[in-house]
Amino acid sequence: MAEKQLEILRGYELRLLRCTLAPPPSDLRMQSQPLNEESQCSLLPLHEHINSLIDSIESGHYLQALSSDAAKLVLDTLDFVDLNDSAECADRVYSALLHRVEAFIVNDPENDVDKACRVILLMCLSIAALFWFTQCNVTGPSVHNLPKCRFPLEVSTLEGNELIEWENWARYQLMSVGSDLLGKFSYLQYIVFAKMLLIKTKDLLFDATALPVNGIRTISWWLTRLLLMHQRILDERSSSLYDLLKVFMAETLQHFGTLENVTTYWGNQLHDIDPSEIVSTVHLEAGLLEHIYRRVDSCRKHFESAEVAAGLQLSVTGVLGFRTIHQVEPKAQMVLVANTSSSNTFDACPSISQVIHTHDSTIGDASDVFVTPKLLGNSHESETGVQCIHAGGSAAHLKAIQQAVILLKCLLIEKSSRQDEMQRWDMAPYIEAIDSQQSSCFILKVFCDLLRVRWESTRSRTKGRALEMMDKLVEGISNSSPSVTQRIPFCYVIYVPTIPALRKEFAELLVSCGLIGEAIKIFEDLELWDNLIYCNCLLGKKAAAVELIKARLSEKPNDPRLWCSLGDVTNNDACYEKALEVSNDKSARAKRSLARSAYNRGEYETSKILWEAAMALNSLYPDGWFALGAAALKARDVEKALDGFTRAVQLDPDNGEAWNNIACLHMIKKKSKEAFIAFKEALKFKRNSWQLWENYSHVALDVGNIGQALEAVQMVLNMTNNKRIDTELLERIVLDLEGRTSIIESESCRTTHNLNRTNNTCAKDLPVDSVHVSSPEESIMGRSRENEHLMEFLGKILQQVVRSESSADMWGLYARWLKSKGDLTMCCEALLKQVRSYQGSDLWKDRDRFKRFSYASLELCKVYMEISSSSGSRRELFAAEMHLKNVLKQAEGFSDMEEFRDLQACLDEVKTKLQSGPVAT
Repeated sequence: MAEKQLEILRGYELRLLRCTLAPPPSDLRMQSQPLNEESQCSLLPLHEHINSLIDSIESGHYLQALSSDAAKLVLDTLDFVDLNDSAECADRVYSALLHRVEAFIVNDPENDVDKACRVILLMCLSIAALFWFTQCNVTGPSVHNLPKCRFPLEVSTLEGNELIEWENWARYQLMSVGSDLLGKFSYLQYIVFAKMLLIKTKDLLFDATALPVNGIRTISWWLTRLLLMHQRILDERSSSLYDLLKVFMAETLQHFGTLENVTTYWGNQLHDIDPSEIVSTVHLEAGLLEHIYRRVDSCRKHFESAEVAAGLQLSVTGVLGFRTIHQVEPKAQMVLVANTSSSNTFDACPSISQVIHTHDSTIGDASDVFVTPKLLGNSHESETGVQCIHAGGSAAHLKAIQQAVILLKCLLIEKSSRQDEMQRWDMAPYIEAIDSQQSSCFILKVFCDLLRVRWESTRSRTKGRALEMMDKLVEGISNSSPSVTQRIPFCYVIYVPTIPALRKEFAELLVSCGLIGEAIKIFEDLELWDNLIYCNCLLGKKAAAVELIKARLSEKPNDPRLWCSLGDVTNNDACYEKALEVSNDKSARAKRSLARSAYNRGEYETSKILWEAAMALNSLYPDGWFALGAAALKARDVEKALDGFTRAVQLDPDNGEAWNNIACLHMIKKKSKEAFIAFKEALKFKRNSWQLWENYSHVALDVGNIGQALEAVQMVLNMTNNKRIDTELLERIVLDLEGRTSIIESESCRTTHNLNRTNNTCAKDLPVDSVHVSSPEESIMGRSRENEHLMEFLGKILQQVVRSESSADMWGLYARWLKSKGDLTMCCEALLKQVRSYQGSDLWKDRDRFKRFSYASLELCKVYMEISSSSGSRRELFAAEMHLKNVLKQAEGFSDMEEFRDLQACLDEVKTKLQSGPVAT
């Protein structure tokens, strides 16, 4: 393909792309270069058709593009006889359309140039259909006096007919990805038509006989936008859509993710558009994709790249100002600071650092809180008498792409911060920054207002104003002004909700304000049956909701959503089975409901199988994976349970219950290392569960992390007021630390001996300064310090326990710790309390208890002898003798036990020391 011809085709791509970046220019026919005679000859047959299509798209006449002569070229050989309003007929026509598209690209063209033009023509038709669907369901303005269910292309035999079953067929096609639609949408055939054409065209581009892939690269970008629009009209995230989106977005980033690639692709055709805006837009859409599928780190990475490409550096600072009418003293207000770079502008202005200032705003009648704060200035007054602050002397003026970057930062804050009141205040500077702009694109302003509504609806002082703003927002979408060409820009960049989603949010706000009657009308119009049932239950009219659903079922007996809603309100599994029947076994919601019902009945194996089937339809449902894990665990399928909980945390890393279950399953499988990691994640979200801390302490000790084990033990004690004491765990910790101490002392002695021998050998040959502590000794010193720290930590815990718990075992552990610290006097007292704890009438009847008692007595007497040996005092020996004589006298019934003989031997040893030892002075 000649370079000039390829440039012309890429000029068409740029014109289509420009429709979503900025309002159309006054001269709609913007050709980058005039065609020479050779190009006119090679492109003339389709060139006029393509230009006509793009002209219609740029002017917002999408239906005109779909009914043009260019569209009739695609329908040239299609058979439209014997058409009727049935799903079978719709399936036949759309299948024939795909075959016609393949023939149109592969068989009909004369050369590669002709093939490329045909691909562009199909792209134009797909984009026109996508824009029409977007206008009717996202941006507005509303369209009247047109059939709601119609075939996207103009066919005489179908003209004016309401193809209701065709529309239902399209709905099922969209729901086949594993999720119901969010609400009631119109012109569903248009997005199905666009999706079929673009995907078929994309598939054909990989065929070497059709066209080199590098010829038309923006098709991946348009496919990404179309599939994201498909996701936005669904009630749940779809795993199958995400798989496709990852592929097409990766291609888009590869082609247009850097400034170099963009300028190389379009060259001097970018004279009226900043290439950095294209780069920033790509990264914003990539970040939006990751946001929708809850990939926070990837989302942040792309938003940061978009910020850099847009020439922004954002930060938040504090400025004194007033937030309410009645405020007397100024308080610090969070304000967004933008450092804009001159490299992203067309003029030669130097880089400036500006505060995005909030201009004077009118005070809403419904609230005494300013829409944007009044900021104090240093040297000049505003028109209202309130001082304002300006860095550099003027408020920052931001381009549309920079405003989009700021607004999408709010989505990142929403996903990456705690869901509390402060989250909305963290978003406030970004919202107020856009409110301060003199002009914004329609979609940007709508999204900014929506963010403000969500923020202000959480505060009682501004909730009335939020309700009023939301009412105007919903009304403004339907108004005829501005035109659709002013609304399309940035609609695929900004996550503005679809019209049904926006109306649903409005209805939910009405419910929160107590206006349930008004909300019911909206829910019924949107066919949101679950919300409708909820509202009727609030009004005590559950029966009315059931009757309404049954009435709708008489009109639409093949709607699986209605059957599922009826099943929810009646708790009847037959309704869910009917939903599966009418959906050809593709209703994920029905399978999930049947799985829950089976679990509640105790049929865990059945529940597990149903959950597996439901998750096979749509794997991006985190609650489903958790439920599958729970059912598998009850069914004693440990591996499947572990897999379910693992998939749950992959989709929702904040699910503390799932992390806890993963850790417990690893404990069951004796995999302490994996359990330790999982418990650490679980504790991020469930820090107030003493059971979780107790389990964590065990696995921490299993992996040799004594510090974490001790910390966990202390947390359990604090949360249970010292009532939950794991003596066995503490004994394991004491044994471990005693073993470490013994090893360190042994290695230290051996290292010291080797070092002394080396020094004696080499002392005559080495200067003093050259003798350093050896590496092994440094390691031993470090381990010794760590061991001392752990022993101190253990001592604090044991002291905390013995102050409230007087069990014999705890006094024994405390005595061992005191002995390791060298405090033999306190150790003796602790052992004496341990001995006394064992004493009682049951002692001389319980052989196991006598074993423990005799061991404690032996330890006590050994400490007595050690104190006597170090101090020369005979008093401790007399105490040991007296104790042993009393024990042996009362323990005659245990004379056959080894412990009895050990006590007798100890008494003999004490007597020997008394006979041979000097008299203390």
